[in-house]
Amino acid sequence: MNHSMLRIILLVVSVAVMGAGLGYWLAHSGIPATVITYDSNAMLTAKEKEKRVLYWYDPMVPNQHFDKPGKSPFMDMSLVAKYAEDGDDGGSVKVSDALTQNLGVRYATVEHGVLNTSSQAPANVVFNERDVEIVQTRSAGFVEKVYPHAPGDVIAAGTPLLQILVPEWAGAQAEYLSLRQTGEPELTQAAKERLRLLGMPEGSVLHLEKSGKAQSLYTVVSSIAGVLQSLDMRQGMTVSSGMTVARINGLETVWLEAAVPETLAGRLKPGQTVSAVLPAYPEMTFKGRISTVLPEINMQTRTLRVRMEFANPQYRLRPGMFAQVQLNSAANSNALLVPTEAVIRTGKRDLVIVAAEGGHFRPVSVMLGAESDGKTVVVSGLEVGQKVVASGQFLIDSEASLKGVIARMEKEAMP
Repeated sequence: MNHSMLRIILLVVSVAVMGAGLGYWLAHSGIPATVITYDSNAMLTAKEKEKRVLYWYDPMVPNQHFDKPGKSPFMDMSLVAKYAEDGDDGGSVKVSDALTQNLGVRYATVEHGVLNTSSQAPANVVFNERDVEIVQTRSAGFVEKVYPHAPGDVIAAGTPLLQILVPEWAGAQAEYLSLRQTGEPELTQAAKERLRLLGMPEGSVLHLEKSGKAQSLYTVVSSIAGVLQSLDMRQGMTVSSGMTVARINGLETVWLEAAVPETLAGRLKPGQTVSAVLPAYPEMTFKGRISTVLPEINMQTRTLRVRMEFANPQYRLRPGMFAQVQLNSAANSNALLVPTEAVIRTGKRDLVIVAAEGGHFRPVSVMLGAESDGKTVVVSGLEVGQKVVASGQFLIDSEASLKGVIARMEKEAMP
C-alpha cells in the first residue's frame, strides 16, 4: 500500500469520526432536528384548487349531486368532485371530436326565414247542405198528376213536379169572384186574404184576378236548380197540408270536405282562400274558400274536418268526386327557424341541443310555434346564428341527462 492510498483511508475515517461526534453532540444539546420531505399530494391539491368545483357526486349514482364533500349516502365511499372543464359552466356536456364523428352528428344554423305554411290534404266533393229545397204541400188534396222525374235527375228552376187537386179552394175562389163584382173593396180584399190563408200560391191568386176563372188544380214546381233527391208521390195519393213531397239539392255551389292534421287547427279560419285539383280535370284549378272549420277532432285519426265552398259552373264538380286541396295561410316572414328534427320533445318541455366551442353541447329549453316542410318556428330560447344539433342529439341528450344537466334545468325551472 502506497502513501496516497493511506492518506485517503485516514481522511474517510476522520470524516466518519467527526460526523459521529457531531451527531452525539446534537443529540445531547436539545436542538430539535428538521426533516424535509416532498409532498406530491399537496402540489396536486393546489393544482386542482385552480379549477372550480361544480358539485360532488357518487360515481355509482352520478345523477345525484351534492353541494359539499363528504361520505356518500349510497355507498361506503367518499364523494368525488366534479370540476369545471374549459368552457364548462355546469350546464353543458363535452363530447370529443372522435365521438362526435362516430355519432354522425349534423349541425344546423338558427336563421330567419319564411315558413311555408301551405299544406295539401285529400278531400271529397259533397252537396252544399245549405242549398236545399224541401218541397211541401200548402193545402190538403189529392195528387192528380206526377211528372216523369226520378231521384237523381238534374232539374232546372221552375220544373213542374206534380199537380194537386184542392177541393177547399173551389168555394173560396167563387166567393172572391162574387165579392169582386159587388164593388166592395174591403170585402174583396178579405176574400183574397182568405185564399192566401188556405195555401193558394201567390201566382195562382194573380192568375185568378186576371182570368176571373176559378181553378182547383195547382202545379208544384221546383224553385231552385239541382238534383232531385226524392219524389215520393204517386197519382191518386192523398196529401195533407205541410206534407213533404220532394227534396232538391242545389248544384250552384258544392262543398269540399277535407280531414287535416290537428296541428293546423290554429292556422285555418273561415274565409281563407283554397285551391283544388281533381283527377277528372287535371288541367283545371278550382278556387274556393273555407266555409267552416268544424270544432270536433276525430279521436282515432287526430284530424279535424274542414268544409270549403266552391262555385260549380257547368256542374263540373259532382258529389262523390275526389280532390286534392291546397290550404294556404298567412306566412310569417320574420320567423326564427330550426329543423324540426333538431327538437327534442320530453313531454314536459321542448329542448334543442346547442353546440358551443371546444366540443361542448348545451340543452336549451325553447318555445315552439308553427311547423311546416321540416321547419319549426322558435318563439323564444334561441338567437340567430347559433349552431344546433340536427342529428345525433338524442345520444348527446342522454349524456347530458346522465351528468345531471337536464335535472338541473328542471330544478331551476321549478317555482
